[in-house]
Amino acid sequence: MSLDQWNRRSWMKNVGAAGAGLALGGVGLPAWAQKTLTIGMIYVGPKDDFGYNQSHFEAAQEIRKMPGVKMVGEENVPETQAVQKTMQGMISQDGATLLFPTSFGYFNPHILEVAKKNPGVRFSHCGGLWDETKHPKSVGSFFGYIDECQYLNGVIAGHMTKSKKIGFIAAKPIPQVLRNINAFTLGAKSVKPDITCSVIFTGDWSMPVKEAEATNSLADQGVDVFTMHVDGPKVVVETAARRGRFVCGYHASQAKLAPNAYLTGAEWNWVTPYKQIVEAAMTGKPHPNFLRGGLKEGYVKTSPYGAMVPEGARKQADDIKAAMLKDQFEIFKGELKDNTGKVVIARGTTVKQTDVVLEQMNYLVEGVIGKI
Repeated sequence: MSLDQWNRRSWMKNVGAAGAGLALGGVGLPAWAQKTLTIGMIYVGPKDDFGYNQSHFEAAQEIRKMPGVKMVGEENVPETQAVQKTMQGMISQDGATLLFPTSFGYFNPHILEVAKKNPGVRFSHCGGLWDETKHPKSVGSFFGYIDECQYLNGVIAGHMTKSKKIGFIAAKPIPQVLRNINAFTLGAKSVKPDITCSVIFTGDWSMPVKEAEATNSLADQGVDVFTMHVDGPKVVVETAARRGRFVCGYHASQAKLAPNAYLTGAEWNWVTPYKQIVEAAMTGKPHPNFLRGGLKEGYVKTSPYGAMVPEGARKQADDIKAAMLKDQFEIFKGELKDNTGKVVIARGTTVKQTDVVLEQMNYLVEGVIGKI
């Protein structure tokens, strides 16, 4: 059995609270004391989900190749006390001094609780908002501006839709998800201003039955281009393709699942932030507490276009992408209204991708059919 398959939860039942004192130092140790850096990877779902967990797992396999790195991992760990047991098991049993708990719900309270008990261990969470006024320096967060790619998805969707009805299957109405819905909609409306985007929230990161039902429901209503923000896009992609609809992917490429329906996609490139975090740990540099980047920084990328995407659509999307790479394009600018008619960004105001206010987004833009 490989270390990536090792189940620490049953082991932790026998360890109890005593394990908390066994943590190995990491943050303050001199470089000579850490000949090998043991990294713990934690996934909320299966590592072959064609989506979020797979994108992290594939990046982890690249990091595993770095000299001096040992890696352990566990998949299908829920956003409950179970993740605390998994983290503590990796620290106490395997000697992990750097943990990547990758799911959004792991941060508060779970990472923060385990960090208190293990001050010598570094924790890097995906998506959380680290706050220097209340969070320990051994904890950090990283994320990418993947809404840039979702905007580009929207541009392609705007060219490909005939009904002017596009659809978004989403898990939870957290800021990162709302940001993607809004970017996708704005991209499409830049092509055809009267486009509408219908959104259905399933309620959790992996709900295959609800994802299929939501996709079919929107297809019945005339939606002809889909995208999503769920952990495993496989169900949405395959269901949309069976209904004769187009789809833009998310997290990783799902092109091989539906080659005749897959237009393009928004993909993560987690290797970029992983390397920065791992290299800091291996050299004894301060733990990176807040890392962000987009297309320009290599945190995200777009899937190749499907053969059905016409040249005019490709050119418009490519021109916008080129502007994004030069910091000459911003997605969120005023006047921008939400879908209740309230002005959320004033006329003449541009909100840069780096502005943390976008990570606190709590609205759906005009043109989105749905509610939080």
